[in-house]
Amino acid sequence: MGHEKTLTGLIPALAGANLIYGPGMLESGITFDYAQLVLDSEFIRMIKHVIRGFAVDGESLAVDVIKSVGTSGDFISQRHTLQHMQDHSQPEFMDRSRMEKWQATGARDSYQRALEKTRDILQNHRPEPLPEKVLAELKSIIKETEGELRASRE
Repeated sequence: MGHEKTLTGLIPALAGANLIYGPGMLESGITFDYAQLVLDSEFIRMIKHVIRGFAVDGESLAVDVIKSVGTSGDFISQRHTLQHMQDHSQPEFMDRSRMEKWQATGARDSYQRALEKTRDILQNHRPEPLPEKVLAELKSIIKETEGELRASRE
């Protein structure tokens, strides 16, 4: 399901859409799931990463590194790899471990890891209160809107 959601968001984003509909929703919006929302946030981060684009130049192509490593060397030990390994998507919920390690650590899938993160957020997150100026502005907007609603009913 995750990749379906990613493609459903990626294709419109590539076409220029800037509205994301449905994070956290399942069953065409009949069900809302907090863990799915957390998981969808990762898909949205990936989509935004694609839309931002990436450099294609001498530094990113690293032709000189490829030539020096050749077909029998490794890229992990190269300074260039270390400097650029964070340039690409670093998913929080997808596990890229080998099967043996994944199984040894509980064989949790992406949804299970997102559910753990969701529980942590719900138990531990304490949002900062809004500044008084923002609260006053919100109260003003609410008061104005309530007045407009009363006037429209009369």
